[in-house]
Amino acid sequence: MTASRDDQGIEEATLAAWVTLSLRVILGVWFIYSGGTKLFGSGLEVFARDLGNYRLLPEAWISPIAYVVPWAELIAGLFLMMGMFRRGAILVILGLVLGFIVFISWAWQQQLDISCGCQGEGEPIRYWFKAVELPSYLLILLWLWWRDDLNPFGSAEKKENMA
Repeated sequence: MTASRDDQGIEEATLAAWVTLSLRVILGVWFIYSGGTKLFGSGLEVFARDLGNYRLLPEAWISPIAYVVPWAELIAGLFLMMGMFRRGAILVILGLVLGFIVFISWAWQQQLDISCGCQGEGEPIRYWFKAVELPSYLLILLWLWWRDDLNPFGSAEKKENMA
């Protein structure tokens, strides 16, 4: 007995929904971890020092950005993982990733041998790894944005206009 077209469509939608849920949780947990290690691990002072090492920001901006970025990572990751305010969380994480791309690209172009500050561990930037990692985030975020209409169980939610 072969599956009907409807059954295949349901199976594909279910698979896409589970992939979407998995990516959302994995990326959310990663950003919770990244923000949490800066906040509760190495500390914000270390992250501020790492930001200053890029020599890209005016001195007056380093501390405010160092205090905001980890909280943004943690909160956006939590919301993404939990499925709350998904589009907003995706946009916040997208903004963070684009900022990371600018900073890492700048450091690479300047051939800086510094800690990226990514997880607060103090390890030097591995540029080729970042060249794969950061675009991967963009692809995952694009997928999540595109598949936002699916719930974890595969049925598409109908978005009705409230006009």
